[in-house]
Amino acid sequence: MTAPRMSERRTSIIAAFLVALGPVSMALYTPAMPELVKAFASTDAAIKLTLSLYFAGFALAQLVSGTMSDVLGRRKTTLLFMAVYLAGSLMAAFAPSVGWLLAGRLVQGIGASVGMTVSRAIVRDQFTGTQSARIMNMVGMMLAVGPAVSPTLGGLALGLSGWQSIFFLMVGFALLACFTVLVFMAETTVPDPAKGRIGPILKGYGRLLGSARFVSATLVIAGAVGALYGQATILPFVLIDRVGLTPTEFGVGMLMQSGFFFAGTVGFRLLLRRASPAALVAPGLGFIAAGSVLIALASHFVTPTFLTVMGPVGLYAFGIAFVMPHMMTAAMEPFPEIAGSASAMMGFVQMGSGFLAGVVAAAMGVPLIAFGTVIPLMGLMSVASYAWYRTTLPRAGALAPQPGE
Repeated sequence: MTAPRMSERRTSIIAAFLVALGPVSMALYTPAMPELVKAFASTDAAIKLTLSLYFAGFALAQLVSGTMSDVLGRRKTTLLFMAVYLAGSLMAAFAPSVGWLLAGRLVQGIGASVGMTVSRAIVRDQFTGTQSARIMNMVGMMLAVGPAVSPTLGGLALGLSGWQSIFFLMVGFALLACFTVLVFMAETTVPDPAKGRIGPILKGYGRLLGSARFVSATLVIAGAVGALYGQATILPFVLIDRVGLTPTEFGVGMLMQSGFFFAGTVGFRLLLRRASPAALVAPGLGFIAAGSVLIALASHFVTPTFLTVMGPVGLYAFGIAFVMPHMMTAAMEPFPEIAGSASAMMGFVQMGSGFLAGVVAAAMGVPLIAFGTVIPLMGLMSVASYAWYRTTLPRAGALAPQPGE
């Protein structure tokens, strides 16, 4: 591996900022969903579809943005997709109808996809092992904290200036991202136009899907983080409609999730002095499992309150902080020459799981029952996938010993 083009600190900050764009854009306006129903004289189903379309655009476009970053370079690809994201934000802000709002959210999802893929690719381009895990810890923090902090910011913006102000915030994020890339981000890969041909693209994705290590590690992340994306479509209706919180109270209440995750992040960094990143995955999954069980029990057998809903969610989020850094590193480490495509496939599976969770929850119809069923199943998937991942390690002799394994 060549010397890093950027320091560990600069890479951490840029990667964390880029990766935050996706979950922030998804969750920032969730407190406004009931208000949007009234503003457009629409239905709950139509407004929920804005999240589904965003998910779909975000997940599918990652397969394009990741590969393009291998072909054109990380900087050019990021700027191109940020222009798309900016266009989608403006469409949503000035939407005269639900149809335009749906189109704007789809375009936003396509543009925001680049943050997820490029953020992880620039880490893999430059770092491995414990260094990579430390950076992924920061990236993972933003990946999980984004959906939790965004409703707080969105709720405050909604209370002060109405639903359009939320999309104007996203316009500001797009402009700030372009400035950051132009001024502070170095190109970390050698662009290779040959990787843009369909043959190498399919061959690269075939390698990834044929790797039990990659697939199992990715499914661990998909179960953990996908649950956060899935519940982002459910919690507004549980906490606002069933528990009785106002949109602003809902936004502030979601800080409980981010607070637990932040505590987990701090704990992870402190424990890295005594333990490897790999050794901290199992305890993290223990918290995810505990949170899943409590969510299931509380949703089906207890009258919902803020604490019965958000307490288990906090435990789940605490566990994610221990799981993500190593599992992201473990999934991508064997594929340095197609880091963009590996990051894209990981993000596609991760977001796809969140999208499916939201679709299943919507199909179930009752938000509280959906919350108590879908989210625990996502936790079970994460734990089961880690058991599978562990079985791949003895067979991956060429990859061992890995730093932090």
